[in-house]
Amino acid sequence: MKTYLAKPTDIERKWYVVDATDIPLGRVATMVADILTGKKKTIYTPHVDCGDFIIVTNCDKIVLTGKKLQDKKLRWHTGYIGGLKEVGYDKLMKENSPKALMVAVKGMLPKNSLGRKQITRLHAYKDGTHNHEAQKPEKLELKGAND
Repeated sequence: MKTYLAKPTDIERKWYVVDATDIPLGRVATMVADILTGKKKTIYTPHVDCGDFIIVTNCDKIVLTGKKLQDKKLRWHTGYIGGLKEVGYDKLMKENSPKALMVAVKGMLPKNSLGRKQITRLHAYKDGTHNHEAQKPEKLELKGAND
């Protein structure tokens, strides 16, 4: 039996739209990361970028469970001495909720050039509107989202 390895020319990309209202951040991020990497496809090959495009709407309505909204912080370093910056998720979710989703998804993708290319196919929006109607995205229900 031969092993099938997908080639970049064999990949057909689809567009999906997801409504993230009242779904925990981690659940949305894991399901989005699976679609971006292509793990839900039968032709999945780890070293080939075979994922799809995904549009996430209503990022403002994503839920953080427990005390994460008050306690969790996003930290990064500028590269300069004393350049450790941090922002709480309560402030981040108010001002830039799509960034919170992007950071969560990026942490679940490969840490190489493949992951950097995959994150560019994620489009996150604060409210329910997006400007990708020309791509004819399919509505996607996240399984197990309201458990």
